[in-house]
Amino acid sequence: MANIINLDKVGKTYPAGRIFDEVSLGVDDADRIGVVGLNGAGKTTLLRMLTKAEEPDEGRVTHRRDLRVSALPQNLDLPPTATVRDVIIGTAWLPAAFAAEHEWAGDAGVRTVLNGLGMPHLGLDAPVGPMSGGERRRIAIAALLVRPADLLILDEPTNHLDVAGIAWLARHLLQRRGALMVVTHDRWFLDAVCTTTWEVADATVRAYEGGYAAWTLARAERLRVAAEAESRRQNLLRKEIAWLRRGPPARTSKPKFRIDAANALIADVPPARDTVSLQRLAVTRLGKQVYELSKVDLRAGERTLLSEVDWLVGPGDRIAILGANGAGKTTLLRVLAGVRDPDGGRLLRGSTVRAAFLSQELKELPSGLRLLEAVEEVAKRVKLGDRELTAAQLAEVFGFSGARVWTPVADLSGGERRRLQLLRLLATEPNVLLLDEPTNDLDIDTLAALEDLLDSWPGTIVVASHDRYLVERVADVVYGMFGDGNLVHLPGGVDEYLERIVGAEEGFGTGTAPAASAGREKAADLRASDKDARAAKKELSKLERSMDRLTQKEAALHAQLAEHATDYTRITALDAELRAVQEEKALIEEQWLALAEIAG
Repeated sequence: MANIINLDKVGKTYPAGRIFDEVSLGVDDADRIGVVGLNGAGKTTLLRMLTKAEEPDEGRVTHRRDLRVSALPQNLDLPPTATVRDVIIGTAWLPAAFAAEHEWAGDAGVRTVLNGLGMPHLGLDAPVGPMSGGERRRIAIAALLVRPADLLILDEPTNHLDVAGIAWLARHLLQRRGALMVVTHDRWFLDAVCTTTWEVADATVRAYEGGYAAWTLARAERLRVAAEAESRRQNLLRKEIAWLRRGPPARTSKPKFRIDAANALIADVPPARDTVSLQRLAVTRLGKQVYELSKVDLRAGERTLLSEVDWLVGPGDRIAILGANGAGKTTLLRVLAGVRDPDGGRLLRGSTVRAAFLSQELKELPSGLRLLEAVEEVAKRVKLGDRELTAAQLAEVFGFSGARVWTPVADLSGGERRRLQLLRLLATEPNVLLLDEPTNDLDIDTLAALEDLLDSWPGTIVVASHDRYLVERVADVVYGMFGDGNLVHLPGGVDEYLERIVGAEEGFGTGTAPAASAGREKAADLRASDKDARAAKKELSKLERSMDRLTQKEAALHAQLAEHATDYTRITALDAELRAVQEEKALIEEQWLALAEIAG
């Protein structure tokens, strides 16, 4: 591997504080790096410095000569008058991809990219201006993928992609030559694509080997070591302070080295990290009836999203809805939330239902207010367990502390605005949560806090998400919308959804969802391996329980051997039993190791 980018003692400061302090890192030509960290920690700033779009205040960033860097920014600005041709193969946004327009038809790679991203229906002359934000972002990704680059930098590439599109993109990036750097909240994607993880926190960047799972384990170990070091520091501090207080009353001075040691311990306090501890607020009592759909029709223009669908949502149900972009997931949630009416049939809503709808849009936030005022607009006091909190205290629970509560809503980052949106919803004491892509713009720590909150949620949850990690953790039941007018129960969850897409008809306009072919290639490869991995994980759990049981039995036999040390006959029998237990345990350990490789 050859080095292509170096950061040498890089520092960066904004009015809000120090973002980076003497960061030194390197990128090699075959690296696949995932960048994680809290919202506002500096991930996007790091990418901008790597591409030299932004200069550091101290230190330097050096590139290999003739380095080709392609980058997808988080906020995309495409010319409104441009066409698909201009963006993907022209020069409207990036350097021209091809020498001649006829190569569009002759280059299978371009069409493969559009198919994989769920846009095979687009033509060269389709205007970009009227397209949705998701479609424009996918066109921008396609423009990057069809161009050769030594380093590809993607900021939140999985936003606006469905489950199948994310799976296809992961496979495409694994086959692509060159270095890759990606900022994403999608933990499955991090594990599937990345071999190194950079954590941006505490004005520095820490590098870990492996994807999300490896980073989680390494970070847990680092926090454990830090906690032990802090515990030792506190113990030393207590001893030094106790020594300074001790001694005969006549002593009027203390040795200076003792005072200096105590002062150093007091000063050596690690900086407090921002934490998000989402907690469940009060929930209004939910009756026996939640939603009942009878022969419901839903349409979007001329397209039929649902046709005569019967569906029952009960108290405590935890439901995930999967589907391609444009399949109708958001429309269905808007109907449940009462934002729009069905186009036919009947919707019965329980009399005790108090629904909170977390939409993909952030426009419902009052941008003219400050953060605390936006919370007080919903509730000035709320119940959290047996405590009553003010709006300011509630904001602190959700990670907005100190002077941050006076920040104008318009100045918050995307993740912070998303968190504020969630806070305002929970403050209304809902008993039904309708979540439309809740993971968009949230950092991984906030996602973990959100999932922990949803784990203990006593009400009903209906979530539309492309984040398979969230779906598999939060939902008990999965439904799919495939563009054929049906709402299909999927007992096999995400895996069954991908299987059905693989088995769907080729082409569009035949009743399949607009992105029905997006994950065919990836899903075909992963279908068997995913099933094997799931089966292996279940078997691993059984083996682990068996090992625990045998370990306990082994300890009991050792205790009995010590107890009957003088009884030769008893010792012989116990020893034979112990050997059998140890042999069985060794066999199970070998099986466990073999299955652990399959489970990944």
